[in-house]
Amino acid sequence: MMNTPLLFPFEPELLAELDAVAQVRQFDAGTVLMEPGQPMLYIPIVLSGSIKIMRPDDDAGELLLYYLNPSDSCALSISSVLSGDTSPILAVVEERADVLMIPIKSAEDWMGRYDSWRQFVFQTYQKRFDDLLQTLDSVAFRQLDERLLAYLDQKAQLAGGRHLYLTHEDIARDLNTSREVISRLLKQLERLGRVSLSRNKISLVLAE
Repeated sequence: MMNTPLLFPFEPELLAELDAVAQVRQFDAGTVLMEPGQPMLYIPIVLSGSIKIMRPDDDAGELLLYYLNPSDSCALSISSVLSGDTSPILAVVEERADVLMIPIKSAEDWMGRYDSWRQFVFQTYQKRFDDLLQTLDSVAFRQLDERLLAYLDQKAQLAGGRHLYLTHEDIARDLNTSREVISRLLKQLERLGRVSLSRNKISLVLAE
């Protein structure tokens, strides 16, 4: 049974099937849910917490694509399931999460039976497409210091506060750059009064 209500307006019949076939699983922060090349057995819907979706490159780096928050699903996962392909992404739990795991056979069957499920899938595609466009714009048009500030702002929103407990290595991995570059940029932001730095902690300075 789902303890957290889904925000999307599914039909009562579909909600009953979700209760019958889907599993709610809990994952601690740092848990790897999916790796590239892994077969897709379930479609995930986040009930609580957040999940970080990344795309590894050939040089063992990773590019942060987007976050999944409550009532979100991953369009890349859905696409892989419906096409029968393996996973193209790395999914890591950011904040302890409850995730509704929907078997692929049920997800495929619902596409032809429930309008609300089709709408959910299409809206998931649109939302994740918009996220990917923002990521592309950030990489293509923003300086790294601007990307870093946007990243910290997003992390603060997810955490619900301005104090972030991150290492420079964590940030560098998400932004696909080096720890040395991140350390230098954070020092610059500290001199500008945008952040306050301490060991494994970054505090965003509120504008007066």
